[in-house]
Amino acid sequence: MTTARNRAVDRIRRDRTLQTKLRLLDVQEATEDSMDETSIPDERLELIFTCCHPALSLEGQVALTLRSLGGLTSGEIARAFLVPEETMTKRLVRARQKIKEAGIPFRVPPAHLLPDRVAAVLAVVYLIFNEGYGGRGDLAGEAIRLGRALAELMPDEPEVHGLLALMLMNDARREARFDEDTVVLLADQDRSLWDFDQIATGKASLERALALSGRGPYVVQAAIAALHVEEPQDWAELAVLYGELGRITGSPIVELNQAVAVAEAGDVGAGLAQLEHLDLDGYHYLHATRAELLSRLDRVDEARVAYERALQLVHSDAERRFLEQRLAELHD
Repeated sequence: MTTARNRAVDRIRRDRTLQTKLRLLDVQEATEDSMDETSIPDERLELIFTCCHPALSLEGQVALTLRSLGGLTSGEIARAFLVPEETMTKRLVRARQKIKEAGIPFRVPPAHLLPDRVAAVLAVVYLIFNEGYGGRGDLAGEAIRLGRALAELMPDEPEVHGLLALMLMNDARREARFDEDTVVLLADQDRSLWDFDQIATGKASLERALALSGRGPYVVQAAIAALHVEEPQDWAELAVLYGELGRITGSPIVELNQAVAVAEAGDVGAGLAQLEHLDLDGYHYLHATRAELLSRLDRVDEARVAYERALQLVHSDAERRFLEQRLAELHD
């Protein structure tokens, strides 16, 4: 797969060089694939647009592209989609089979078809960033680079600017998120380690998205990220924004975050009640959040069970050490 990806990048570069030389010679000829000269400024991004073919389901496009180009394993992709690895493997097999049976061409789409694929491309970049945000800085940096290239390619698309803003503001806190290989919560982070220039750049991208009347999920998430870097944080407003994001996405993970905001705004019981009906048993953040809220309500035995369940599910070593520390701090 690595060899194929490298060959594809080489091919794109070769076609670009050919087009440049043909223009100098004033010769109008097609490339070996009759591929129009593309305006996409980045070879890797071209490949992502190529893989995100609308003949596949949105989920299939994202999963297959993450596997082929994003550097993520089937297990990592399965965790991103909150499904068992076996289920994701079957989905990938079905997606590849459909490409084969339908004869879907491996070709960069012309400019007028790019908007049909942008939702999947944004999802790919976002999930690459999320995997990197958990500790793989190389992936986070790659996602931001792709986000910048997307903003150059589609300057009037608010969701593109929203995603870039979200990644920049979250990544700006990277140096403060870990201490001796242990996760540091936002409230405990050393703000002197934050990259405030990058935060300002992220806020400028958010302003651009809002000026374009952006109200989509990435723009809302960027607005949430902007509030998270303020001091003090307006948890009541954060709860409202998470509610709006949940309305747009229908995601139980968003509802989990809203529950946290409700608890941080002062109503721990209401936040805990909001968690109890969420169908996220395989998601370690649900159990870690339950444990934290239960401990605040002095329900120590229940908190201990929740932390132990979270430890069964966590994959990041840094997060595992954090959960072990929180479990050890529980008092009888």
